[in-house]
Amino acid sequence: TLSPHILLVEDNPDEAALTRMALNRHADGPPVAHVSDGEQALDYLFRRGAYSERAGADPTVVLLDLKMPKLDGFGVLATVKASAALRHTPIVVLTSSTEPSDLMRAYAAGTNAYMAKPTDYAEFLGAMKHLCAFWLQVNTPAPAALQ
Repeated sequence: TLSPHILLVEDNPDEAALTRMALNRHADGPPVAHVSDGEQALDYLFRRGAYSERAGADPTVVLLDLKMPKLDGFGVLATVKASAALRHTPIVVLTSSTEPSDLMRAYAAGTNAYMAKPTDYAEFLGAMKHLCAFWLQVNTPAPAALQ
């Protein structure tokens, strides 16, 4: 099987660095690819534009921010979940928003999970550890035949 990796979609450089740090704290943590807006995320996932030569598997899981320039997380979700090739790729909304309307919209658009980032760093580290353990070790991904 191809090695797992995470696609982090986050426009705030500080948040991206913090999330990468949390993910890298796990010795068996997979590589993390980072893009900073929704358009880049779709280019990465659909292997177009700057990512047209991207080799390897699709991400094991996508960590998706909601509030971004160019194309927001809702737009990314809608596009990916409408794609026969990519709709089985797990997407976890990773956001600072605790707005019920954002939660409802994200699930309506097809997110697989929704995580409001804890503001406490230790809680955030713990949450990321659980997220990685579930999506990278516990969850059984969709077989290639479905993709």
